[in-house]
Amino acid sequence: MERVVLVNELDQEIGTMEKMEAHKKGALHRAFSVLLYNSKGEMLVQKRALDKYHSGGLWSNACCSHPRPGESMASAVNRRLKEELGVDLHPDFSFKFIYNIKFPNQLVEHELDHVFIGTFDGVPKINKNEIAEFMYIDPVELKNQIEKNPDGFSHWFKLILNRTEIEQPL
Repeated sequence: MERVVLVNELDQEIGTMEKMEAHKKGALHRAFSVLLYNSKGEMLVQKRALDKYHSGGLWSNACCSHPRPGESMASAVNRRLKEELGVDLHPDFSFKFIYNIKFPNQLVEHELDHVFIGTFDGVPKINKNEIAEFMYIDPVELKNQIEKNPDGFSHWFKLILNRTEIEQPL
């Protein structure tokens, strides 16, 4: 049974909860999202596996998940990059924000999301249980695709892109 770390608005730990229970109750918990760019400035994006518990089949950032209780954020990010993409990388922390959205299946994402940004030039070895497909895309083209089909992208990804203005980090 996977557990998430519950936090308050200041990102202070206040307990743990089983992951699906947290998503049913809308409990604020710690999460992370990773943006990866190649040396050409293209962003690595993934289409979430169709059978994910929410947002299945939507395009999103390279990797996202939750740290386990007692696990550092850096270790969690590295672990999930290996599990989802077969990539051993330690991206840099960029910013964090809170978002809250209720999905049609009655699950709630109420997360304090830590955003990390890194560089990766390669072909990921995707975990088909997590990812249906991936691609590298120019940030301007990504913005155009989101404008044409906003419902084809995960909610948090659009929030992150609005915050970072989809520019490659220096």
